[in-house]
Amino acid sequence: MNRSLIEIRNLHFTYQNLKVLENINFNVYQGEFLGIVGPNAGGKSTLLKLILGLLKPNKGNIQVCGKKPKIGRAQIGYTPQYPPFARDFPISVKQTIFTGRLKSLFQRFNEKDHQIVQQVMQTTQVTALQDRALATLSGGQLQRVLLARALACEPKILILDEPTANIDMRMETDIFDLLKQLNQKITILVVSHDIGFISKYVNRVACINKTLVCHETACINGEVIDDLYHQHVHMVDHVH
Repeated sequence: MNRSLIEIRNLHFTYQNLKVLENINFNVYQGEFLGIVGPNAGGKSTLLKLILGLLKPNKGNIQVCGKKPKIGRAQIGYTPQYPPFARDFPISVKQTIFTGRLKSLFQRFNEKDHQIVQQVMQTTQVTALQDRALATLSGGQLQRVLLARALACEPKILILDEPTANIDMRMETDIFDLLKQLNQKITILVVSHDIGFISKYVNRVACINKTLVCHETACINGEVIDDLYHQHVHMVDHVH
């Protein structure tokens, strides 16, 4: 088995006296494509924030590449569910991707920085958009730019929170086809509401609803989904 890049042991997190996560134990292994699914308010985004060191657990331990999250997160490329900037902010696609190379506010970009940015723009197929303002992009184009930005830091782990939530089915397929290619070199965690769709791509599915249970993709069935969502499977099935 490949080495573990993320290790979580006996993790508990409470927010304003509300138990959000209870006794979470799992590993993410090098080379995995892991899907994270669960109902709204089940703790998916909270778990990501704990892995990134943006929140501290009330109890338990997290290791990212053998280090505490605030140090290990340097090995993570992250795309949030809701981009933390105004869409009409006056910045180009290329400038946005360069921010993925930033290590300090007054950094001067060198030749390697320029090479990496050109490379990730080609990988994500946004080179032709590089001079466009973010405000002019479609939802699918913006997701590719944010993915390029996450890749610009040369991560070992890529974490995406609902990367296809606001794009159409064709773009969703394109994004996940690209992620499958990237998975040949990068470990990927992706949060999704769509267990039916991502099961075609991921190796394992982590089902989160306060607690966490990991399943091999082949083991995902109606009973598992019923237990996770506490409602009949047809209500969360993906229908095109």
